[in-house]
Amino acid sequence: MSQNSPRLNLPFLQPSQAQKHVTHNEALRRLDIVAQLSVASTNASTPPAVPNEGEVHALGVAPTGDWTGQAGMLAAWLDNTWHFVAPGTGWRAWDETSGQLQIWDGEAWVEPPVATQNLDGAGIGTSYDNTNRLSVQSPATLLSHEGAGHQLKINKANAGETASLLFQSNWTGHAEMGLTGDTVFAIKVSPDGSTWTDALSLDSTTGTASGSAVQASADDVTPGRLMRADYGFGPGNLLGSVAENGGTPTGAVIERGSTENGDYVRFADGTQICTAFLTPSPCTVTKGALFTSTPIPWNFPAPFAAGSIPAISGNGGAANRFLGSNTPSETTVTVKVLSMLFDETPVAPSITAIGRWF
Repeated sequence: MSQNSPRLNLPFLQPSQAQKHVTHNEALRRLDIVAQLSVASTNASTPPAVPNEGEVHALGVAPTGDWTGQAGMLAAWLDNTWHFVAPGTGWRAWDETSGQLQIWDGEAWVEPPVATQNLDGAGIGTSYDNTNRLSVQSPATLLSHEGAGHQLKINKANAGETASLLFQSNWTGHAEMGLTGDTVFAIKVSPDGSTWTDALSLDSTTGTASGSAVQASADDVTPGRLMRADYGFGPGNLLGSVAENGGTPTGAVIERGSTENGDYVRFADGTQICTAFLTPSPCTVTKGALFTSTPIPWNFPAPFAAGSIPAISGNGGAANRFLGSNTPSETTVTVKVLSMLFDETPVAPSITAIGRWF
């Protein structure tokens, strides 16, 4: 029969043993050290100058002084001397200095392993529940990178479910962003958590925007709405080809062009201005008390709206000269230069026609 127990190495009382109380007390002393083990420190190397009766230290790899040669042992101060006990693998000890539980793994004292897989939930500064299985109560939450970057992924089972961020005030939702019921990224707002407005949606195929925060039509001037590129004007479409659909501008603001017949400017509101310098002509044809040029036809560089009559104006190109015209059509007008004097000098008159292109 062994004289010591296999696990705690406690001495057994032997048959016909004298002074059995010595053996019994030694076993009690060892139990007093290891049962409900609490140590003043772990990985200790230097014995305290004045230890307390029953004080226990878990020694490190290179203890000194009275602990020399006792690496990894438990050192207990009992009856004015140090007693040493070898810990067994799996022994637990409460570290009074760090306030943490430690476990002897056969080589060192380590913190107990913590389960991190398939937890029912986790509450940091608060409690979790069956819906909010991860709950955090703190002034801020930091998710930082490991390596070059960091992604926060919110996944849903299928297109009809929800994957979103919900922003609340006093536990009432007022803003939500994400995929709610489809695969279109949307931002929704609510005054009370019950009635929601789809403020902005981005089509998952084209990336184009819609929603109550965006212009609904070209004539939508609701304050605070975002202007659509095809409904508004900016540097990219201020100048270009003007167009209209049912009287509503659909192209650029200003269109400018030139032909062999002169220059023209069209505006998005339908106004058109045509200008030209006509053929230089003398005024030698008698017309009552005046003298005129021969008729000068002018085909407009851009036609006016069908059935419209543009206004014609201009000057004869020199003093004592002025223009006269017939009734113009939408494409042409004929003018004469009139002078109070007989003048054989060929001078180019300037002419302007103002009307509408739609």
